[in-house]
Amino acid sequence: MGRPNHILITGASGGIGGALARQLARQGRNVFLGGRDVARLESLAAELNAPYLAGDLTGSAGARELVAAAREQLGLLDGVAHCVGSLLLKPGHRTTDSEWLDTLHTHLSSAFFIMRESVQLMPETGGSLVFISSAAARHGFANHEAIAGAKAGIIGLTLSAAATQARRNIRVNCVAPGLTQTPLTGGLTSNEASLKASAAMHALGRIGQPEEIAAAIQFLLDHEWITGEVLSVSGGLGSVHARSG
Repeated sequence: MGRPNHILITGASGGIGGALARQLARQGRNVFLGGRDVARLESLAAELNAPYLAGDLTGSAGARELVAAAREQLGLLDGVAHCVGSLLLKPGHRTTDSEWLDTLHTHLSSAFFIMRESVQLMPETGGSLVFISSAAARHGFANHEAIAGAKAGIIGLTLSAAATQARRNIRVNCVAPGLTQTPLTGGLTSNEASLKASAAMHALGRIGQPEEIAAAIQFLLDHEWITGEVLSVSGGLGSVHARSG
């Protein structure tokens, strides 16, 4: 089927989704932007001259509306990059019901709904979906219970959907980033002491940049013989011991 050229990007108002949208638009690909931050989404859409729709994907109706709008505006839907996210760093025993459910729905429910709606509208030649998990889903970090649980669910969803959709030549993969410098992580990266401590956790001695995660997403979107994979893009976080000197 070749590389996807009609791509829905959810979470486009965030750092990683925005970086991916700019990267794909520079290559002449057709992108449709989805997100919750209306002001940022409108600004990016104007910058890229791209269609967009603001909405909430934690319910099936919002996901259905977004996927249908992308298909209608682009004329074809052969790629989806699901980049929505939130960040809750809190011990599990101090996490409220509403915080847990919000984290679960923001990450996992939205991914399921987007997958369910988009695969039904992809062409017979196939398509490609990429989700975003986290290094925290596969390695134990304190105070990550809710976010790690939701992101681990995305890995399970990725593997099962890849198996189900392979017969239709629809590939499903996900990226598992380490800490990345985005507006979402500003509380961790804006403070010099916190940033230094976070960088020291990564074997390569720094945190990631949105463009680096976007490049990995595009790689998985485009590669025609990869499905059901979790690509760690984390500077060695969790898998390689940090440098001691």
